[in-house]
Amino acid sequence: MLKYMQSPDQGKLKISVVKQGSVIPVEDAKISVSYTGEPDRILEGITTDANGQTEILDLEAPPIEYSMEPGENQPYSEYTLQITAEEYEPITISGAEILADVTALQQVQLNSLANTNDNIDTIVIGPHTLYGDYPPKIAEPEIKPVTGSGEIVLSKVVVPEYIVVHNGPVTDSTAADYYERYRDYIKNVAACEIYATWPRATLEANILAIMSFTLNRVYTEWYRNKGYDYTITSSTAFDHKWIRGKNTYDTIDTIVDEIFTNYLSRPNVVQPILTQYCDGRKVSCPQWLTQWGSKSLGDQGYSPIEILRYYYGDSMYINVADEISGIPASWPGADLTIGSTGSKVRQMQEQINRIAKAYPSIPTISADGVYGEQTSEAVRKFQNVFGLPQTGVVDYPTWYKISEIYVGVSRIAELN
Repeated sequence: MLKYMQSPDQGKLKISVVKQGSVIPVEDAKISVSYTGEPDRILEGITTDANGQTEILDLEAPPIEYSMEPGENQPYSEYTLQITAEEYEPITISGAEILADVTALQQVQLNSLANTNDNIDTIVIGPHTLYGDYPPKIAEPEIKPVTGSGEIVLSKVVVPEYIVVHNGPVTDSTAADYYERYRDYIKNVAACEIYATWPRATLEANILAIMSFTLNRVYTEWYRNKGYDYTITSSTAFDHKWIRGKNTYDTIDTIVDEIFTNYLSRPNVVQPILTQYCDGRKVSCPQWLTQWGSKSLGDQGYSPIEILRYYYGDSMYINVADEISGIPASWPGADLTIGSTGSKVRQMQEQINRIAKAYPSIPTISADGVYGEQTSEAVRKFQNVFGLPQTGVVDYPTWYKISEIYVGVSRIAELN
């Protein structure tokens, strides 16, 4: 057993289990939790509820100080999850990373037995980039040429619904490609590259850099214009670290859901800026954001934009994408709450009712376009299920989370 387990801190873990490629919950999935390296010594045995979710588990983690300064001590503990459910292929996730004082969120996707060869799928989570050894980023111009090259395909900045991740470097033609929801991809990368225990401003600055870099790849069709059928790679030498099946964290997920339409701009430049960065300790990168340096600035009270301008210069500013793909309707521009009326309220009520068919703990309501107590309670329950602040108010993150889940459950119904 690792040394820190002699006087451990506590981290938390919540697991949600869904059908492969969907948001449809899997009820009564059985999950055993063990230390990675001791898979037969079961620490916890839990079962998912009707929403496909487990209770929040308290698990041992190294002291939080280990994630606050660079050092030799591994700042997270590693757990193995073995998941089984009737009519689904078993899956094992090895290396789920638990940090002290934050909640790790592990989504598990199960394949139907009818679609598999009965093998147990095993996902191995590699080391965090700040702890393990990964290739440094190969420097590129932060703004791509836009005249005479034919590279720019899009006429405006669009947040895609999905991106295609090549799970390896450009040079590996055998690596698999994965379709990932844009927001899920950003959450995954952030969980791989920064510690979720860091100050909110530091997390937000780094997430903005990750999103702007990614949207530059989307906007310029960077890899497709080179003959590849994907949006981005999982190689730190070319792009960001992305790990299939990696758990995320509540602190990171909350920020991404709040700012996922944002990116970084410079005056008179249409494309999102390719905001490159490095850790600042193992790798030096003048003129780029450094992750440990941004942690220090966050500790000193710098705001997200102040952190970004410290590294990228005073001309950098936060912009908002022109369009979001894959949503039924855009944000109404103001919170929906008790007393609100109109077509946006009715649309939201109809979406909640459709979601409630898949998530039975969410009550159905009258889709009358009037935001009353019953609607507020249904929204509050939706927020509880999907990890949002339980206000009963449809704010910006709640509106787009409702849209995301509604589209997910509706598509499955169409396919069936």
